[in-house]
Amino acid sequence: MVKLCVFAGTTEGRRLERFLSGRDAEVCVCAATEYGGELLSPAPGVRVLTGRMDKAQMEEFIKRERFDAVLDATHPYASAVTENISAACAAAGTEYLRIERSGGETAANAVRVPDTASAVKYLNGTSGRILLTTGSKEISAFAGVDGFSERVFARVLPSAASIEACTAAGLAPSHIIAMQGPFSFDMNRATIAAADARCVVTKDSGRAGGFLEKARAAEEAGAVLVVIGRPAQPAEGMSLEEAIDLLSKRYGFKPRQRVCVAGVGPGPREGMTEAVLREISDAECVIGAARMLECARPDQTVFEAVSPVRIAEFIRTHREFERFAVLLSGDVGFYSGAKKLLPLLDFCECAVRPGVSSLAYLCAAAGESYEGTVCVSLHGREQNAVQAVRTNASVFVLVGGENGAGRLMRELAEAGLGEARAIVGERLGYPDERITRADVHELCGRGFDPLSAVLIKNPTPESAAFGLPDETFIRSAEGRPVVPMTKSEVRAVIMSKLGLTRDSVAWDVGAGTGSVTAEMASASPGGMVYAIEKNPEAVEVLRANTAKFGLKNVSITEGEAPGACLGLPAPTHAFIGGSSGNVRDIVELLLGLNPGVRIVAAAVTLGTVSELSALLDDPRFKRTEAVCVQVSRARKLGQSRLMTAQNPVYIFTFNGR
Repeated sequence: MVKLCVFAGTTEGRRLERFLSGRDAEVCVCAATEYGGELLSPAPGVRVLTGRMDKAQMEEFIKRERFDAVLDATHPYASAVTENISAACAAAGTEYLRIERSGGETAANAVRVPDTASAVKYLNGTSGRILLTTGSKEISAFAGVDGFSERVFARVLPSAASIEACTAAGLAPSHIIAMQGPFSFDMNRATIAAADARCVVTKDSGRAGGFLEKARAAEEAGAVLVVIGRPAQPAEGMSLEEAIDLLSKRYGFKPRQRVCVAGVGPGPREGMTEAVLREISDAECVIGAARMLECARPDQTVFEAVSPVRIAEFIRTHREFERFAVLLSGDVGFYSGAKKLLPLLDFCECAVRPGVSSLAYLCAAAGESYEGTVCVSLHGREQNAVQAVRTNASVFVLVGGENGAGRLMRELAEAGLGEARAIVGERLGYPDERITRADVHELCGRGFDPLSAVLIKNPTPESAAFGLPDETFIRSAEGRPVVPMTKSEVRAVIMSKLGLTRDSVAWDVGAGTGSVTAEMASASPGGMVYAIEKNPEAVEVLRANTAKFGLKNVSITEGEAPGACLGLPAPTHAFIGGSSGNVRDIVELLLGLNPGVRIVAAAVTLGTVSELSALLDDPRFKRTEAVCVQVSRARKLGQSRLMTAQNPVYIFTFNGR
């Protein structure tokens, strides 16, 4: 069994101790003070020693224990301790590994000095109060600051030794701020304000030491940040990640990571569940969008990312962290990135914690029930919200982008749905939350916050059945000939044979006016319809009908099939309404892209009927079918009504294997 020693006292030391605990290793963790030892939680396979050791004591200790390696994770400013550990290891013939904390963060308001003496010299050229955040060990060195007892305030640990050091240096009790970190941006800002400090003195403690929160707070307060540089190290070091990677490869330590995917709800921290807050508190690393990371503690590592691939890769390559919290807006089961992220985390233990969905929050705020409500997301995606509102009494829409709610109001009004009732929730959960209720046409031209959600109530929803009335569609551009159109009854049969799902990828070849395109797009609100049409006049009408029905999931390609179809995504379903004599070539292209494609084709000419009939016995199809549909419509003749027969339409269905 490998035997390792860790000199801790830092965040990196505690993380290293957690990584090594419970493994096939005997680990001794050394902390200089009782307080430092208390920060190390009891762990299997870990022995904690407290108390300071000089160079001779370290050498004797390391020789006696016969460690395989010693890891120095002491503070970057504890140069004397680092020199002693390095020298003791050299004398004992034990491998020495130095863990370096990343640093060098920049701040616009920072003045960098090489050491404490230089900091004192700089401060003597300034006026106003000073806040020291460098700890109690160097407090006596700052006694050389002009007006030390009146100008200087010191933030130190709430221990007797720290307070004694401050009073011995000449600070009055009212100038001693005894607090235990980590310190958030808000806490730093409050401390600077309480001291009325014009200068804030700090060490380059890195992100793990809360440097960025301190720098931001000083900048907002208009205070100068005086940064004392790090002392030179006796040996070249490595990052915590590199050290863990080295130990894992050398001793066969396997990853042991736990990831909690948590929904933070629609607003700030106050709207989060206790379970989510607990997961965030327990995490070593918090991942999410910028607004969500504000709830992380200063000592927690944060990684700004929303892409599931980036998140999974970061977790995989950062084995120094064992507990992650991945924060997702709203609820993890409601149009969430969790669906794509969780399959990518098969290398670690995962837990999921739900948050309050924006649907539940908005309905609660508006006093509405969401039973029977259809949910649509326009946040980073294209879905047919207009058709959803047209055919449902209650629709919830997640809108995205600049004034997404305003665009939705305009599209609904243009589609003839201006009388529907809208409830718009802006910045839900935040102090400036706003709920607006009005008819859709009243909200056209209004601006709304990008963080908005909308509930639409339609008192007269239309039937979602196939076969929209023919008069619903535009048939020609102004002054142009009427474009041929698949009639309502035939369309209903075609849609029945297609059997589209909510997320189908469908082609409409020879789309004409777009009557079948519109039906396909409505039947597949989460999918996509590619309409191909060669006639420029028909394309113009097709675009007009697509706009009229608010079909966001339609893409129009102008040209003749199959050539114009090259480069389109492989379809799950296809309708061939017009082939220009290329029906065989079109079918070959469809089968080449997806052997399992479902094809429905309509024919009115005997030539096309003959071509399609020849495919009924093609072994590449597991099932084929041909039906003839003939519709007669009543027309008035004098005092009577006669049935007038329409052209027969042959409908062929081919199911790929």
